[in-house]
Parts: sequence; structure tokens; C-alpha cells
Amino acid sequence: MFKSSLLIIFSICVSFVFGQNVKYNLRMSRPQSHYFEVEMEITDFKGSSFDVKMPVWAPGSYLVREFSKNVNLVRAFDENGKELEVVKKSKNKWNVTKGSAKKVSIKYEVYAFELSVRTSFVDLTHAFVSGTSVFMYIDECKNLKGNLEIFPFKDFKIISTALPISKDGISKDHSYEYVFENYDQLVDCPIEIGNQEVFEFNAAGAKHTVAIFGIGNHNIDLLKVDMAKIIEKTAAIIGENPNKNYTFIIHNVIDGQGGLEHLNSTTLSVDRWSYEGSGYLDFLSLVAHEYFHLWNVKRIRPIELGPFNYDEENYTSLLWVMEGFTSYYDELVLLRAGYYTPEMYLPKILSSLNYVEGSVGTRIQPVAHASFDAWIKSYRPNENSSNTTMTYYSRGALLAACFDAMIISKHEGKKGLDHFLQQLYSKFYKKLNRGFSEAEFQEELESFLGEDLDQFFKDYIYGTKIPDYNGIFSKVGFKVDYVGIAKPSFGATVSNVGGKVIVKSIRANSSAEEAGLSVNDEVVGCNGFRVDQISFEGMMNSISVGQILNLLVSRDELLFELKVKISNYERPQYKFNPIDSSKTNLLKDYWLRK
Repeated sequence: MFKSSLLIIFSICVSFVFGQNVKYNLRMSRPQSHYFEVEMEITDFKGSSFDVKMPVWAPGSYLVREFSKNVNLVRAFDENGKELEVVKKSKNKWNVTKGSAKKVSIKYEVYAFELSVRTSFVDLTHAFVSGTSVFMYIDECKNLKGNLEIFPFKDFKIISTALPISKDGISKDHSYEYVFENYDQLVDCPIEIGNQEVFEFNAAGAKHTVAIFGIGNHNIDLLKVDMAKIIEKTAAIIGENPNKNYTFIIHNVIDGQGGLEHLNSTTLSVDRWSYEGSGYLDFLSLVAHEYFHLWNVKRIRPIELGPFNYDEENYTSLLWVMEGFTSYYDELVLLRAGYYTPEMYLPKILSSLNYVEGSVGTRIQPVAHASFDAWIKSYRPNENSSNTTMTYYSRGALLAACFDAMIISKHEGKKGLDHFLQQLYSKFYKKLNRGFSEAEFQEELESFLGEDLDQFFKDYIYGTKIPDYNGIFSKVGFKVDYVGIAKPSFGATVSNVGGKVIVKSIRANSSAEEAGLSVNDEVVGCNGFRVDQISFEGMMNSISVGQILNLLVSRDELLFELKVKISNYERPQYKFNPIDSSKTNLLKDYWLRK
């Protein structure tokens, strides 16, 4: 309550001091140059100077991307057009000396030629704005309401965004004016500008607008039905939709990259031919994933993830909950919506289990550390990452399945993980209007389960031990048997690069590593024979324990020989076997309900 009061007082003071809204003007007069022209207008700023900044990252994508690298010369002018002094102070900060000026216009250009869900793009086909890569801010003005006026290129007829349009709407010169409550909202609403396909439908008590850029094999009538069904089942998890309007921006491209969540919108980047077969189910899973984020991460969230510090990393050890739980639900929603049968769904859980426990890095990096270090490891993988890291998406999803099974068992099929998330949503978002700490998350889960989870968190969240999967899942009807078998293993993968056999990865402590083979080595020959990728992999499929391989290797164009002694390697592997009993069948049916 004390903090909330301070925030209210601060907001009142800010409004009093600054008097007027911040105003942005966005132009793209020569889209073929890939530049946005931005003007930021500040009126009645008290003081002789101020700092203006460009964010270094995009919330939801945990990597410092240095957006200021795309900014050209920053200039400032007073209300009479007189140029003011601008001095760059750090990588993303400029100081403006305003003197006695009542109004200051800050003008700059942003190079935008990276079409992804977290960066911006403009060319003659369309424009896409990811706010943190385009709009600068002033610390003292972040809580001010404001306006954004967009002047589209003459051939662009449609603008799609979750930003509310102002009462003035479209002006005579065909500009479009939008309003925002604060800077966070401005940059949390991506903008698609061009001639995209647009359609609408209602679901879960909200109007949904879908804007699709790019050619694809999508069927709009089918998308309306299937997306609505996914949204209904996703919203039912929490039981309340906080939005009355929601916007999907979909980019049909040749190399789909996934999605990025926002408070009342999302951007999806998908393969343009993915709207049929298994690819279509993957698309619907992506829709479920990003839509579920409007609760889990945007409202049910770690305390570190909002309000945001745009100048540096925002660390949290709970991304395994934010992304992992969401990954668990994006498949579970398809089961509940009828796109999967239980027989189709269970292998996905098992596949996740075998992937997580079969990965070398899962014994090295705890999932809490994977979350915290996302900034330096997850988004910056190298040739050794598989040996030292584990994705918080997959391991977090597996832990979500474990907690779901534990809750279902504890509450005898009357409650599941849905109800725990509902409790977090009600307490922290609706009542306290804030995120939770790591300790608070554990305390809430312990309270909900009625168990002390200190050892569980120590072993499986902050440690790398293997959970008792059989003890967990047998309670909901599935015995988990270990079926791993030791097999002869070379321990390296290769690929064909320009006709050469190039080493792409090496497993830690493998035969290949022990012999001295390195990533990027070229394997020229084996046991006296020249090899290509197919023949070499064929040889590796017929090796035996204790066998010696004589490799001819090229490294930095120098030839040398390596002797590789083949050893056994046992990759952890598990299998689900159903348990048939009246109690477990009841809990199993609740878990796999539709």
C-alpha cells in the first residue's frame, strides 16, 4: 500500500510538472532505404537539460540487442526551429540542452531491416514496428500519457496494432493517431503497416483481430474457427480474460521464428506453408503458447519483469515457470480442444522427459540458473552449449507436468495446476498488482500442495538431480520405467559442408573428445578410406566397443591422424506404462480431460 501511494503521488507530480503529453511522429517516406524517421516532441519540460534513451532489449526476448546501433544522428530543435545541443553520453543515451525552450522536438532515423518478432523492418512491401527498437524515452516521462501519429508510406493502406486509436482517428493527410497510457504500453504494442490481410472473430469474451502479412497456404475461414477454439480453451485455464480486444500480427515467411508475447497482442513468425498437417498443429500450439502468455508472464509474473528497466538486463530465476509452464500448456490446450487424443499427447510428455534427461547439459546447469543466465547463454549458444546448458522451456514444461500430477494426486482429481495459477493470478495480479519473488512462488506452491518443497527445489530447481518420475506419474496412472541401454558411441555429429565432412558437435567425455577431435575439424578419411557424410555415418553405425578408428583430419588446412577408441555411452531413456486401477484411472482421466 505504501509503495502504491508513492507511485500515485509520483504520477501526479509528473503530470503537474510536464503538463502535456509526449508526442511521437513516425514516418517511412522512403521504405526502400529501410529507415523509419522518428520525431519525439516534449512540451514544458522543467529544467535546462534532459537525457533521452533508446532501450537495449525487448521484453520477452532476453538478450541485450543494442538497438541504439541502428540510430543515426540525433538532433533536437526548439519551438522556433533553432537547433539545440545534443551530446551522446553512453551507448544508448543522449543529453539535450534545452535552455528556456518550451517545446523540444527530437529527431532521429532508425535503420530497420531485421524482420523478427522482436526487431523492426521496413521495405516497399510492408513495415513492422517493435517499439523498443524504434521509440526513445525520457526517464522522467515514462509514466506520461501520450500520442503516436503514424504517417504511412503512400502505398501502405492498413495499420494493425493493439494501441487505441485517438478520438481524432485519421487526419486529412491520411495519418493515423493513437494514444498510450505510458511508455510501457507504447512499446508493448507492435505495429504492422502495409496491405496485410485482416479478419476478426470473437472468442472468450473478446474481439480478436488477426493481421497476416505474406503469402501462405492459410485458410481464413478455418483459422477463425480453430483460433477461436484454442483461445476459448486457453482462457478457461485461468477463467477470466483481462482483455476486451486482442491483436495477432502474423508474418508468413520462409524461416518462421516463433512468437513474442505482449499485454494484449502478439507477433507470430511462421513458415508460410505451415497451415496444413502437423505443421498446422504446430501453428495452433504457437497460438496457444503466446495467448497463454497474456496471463503467464504478462500478469502472473516474477517481480523483476515489470515495470521494466530498458537500460540493462532484467534478471530472474523464474523463466522456467514463465516459459516452461507456458510450453506445457501450449500442448495441453490442443488436447483439451480436441486436436490431440490422449494417445497422441502422452508421447509428447515422454519425448520431453527423454530429451531433458538425455541431454548432457541437464546434469550441469540447474533450470533456475538457465533462467538467470538466459541473457548470456540461452540466446548466445556456441558449439559447447549442449554439454553445459539446458533450455528452461523443456525442463520447465516437464516440471509443470510434475507439479500438475502432484496437485491432481493431492487434491484427488478435483484440482490441478490450473487452480494454482488461478491463485497466483488472483493474489498477485488482481489484489496486489505486482509480481512475486522466487521465495513467494515457492511459498504459494507449498501452501497449495500442503507440503514442504525445500528439498524438491534444492534438488531439481537449483540442482540437477533426476526427479522420481515414477513416484510422481504413477499417482496419475503411468508407471515410468527406465529403458536406457549402453551402446557403442563415437560421440560427435558431422554434416556436409561444401562436400566436406565437418564436425558440428562433440559430446563431453566421449570417445571423440578423448581422442582430441574438435568442432570444425574436417574428417577426410577413416581406416584408410576417403569418406563423405553418408559413408562416414554408415561406419559409425557399425562400430563396436574397444574398436580403434584411424581418422585422417584436416584442421586449419593441416593434415594429421587421430586414433579414436570407441567406448559405451548410455543415454537416459524412459517409457510410460499405464497402470489400470479405479483410483489411478480417475486421476488419469482428470489429467487428460478435454
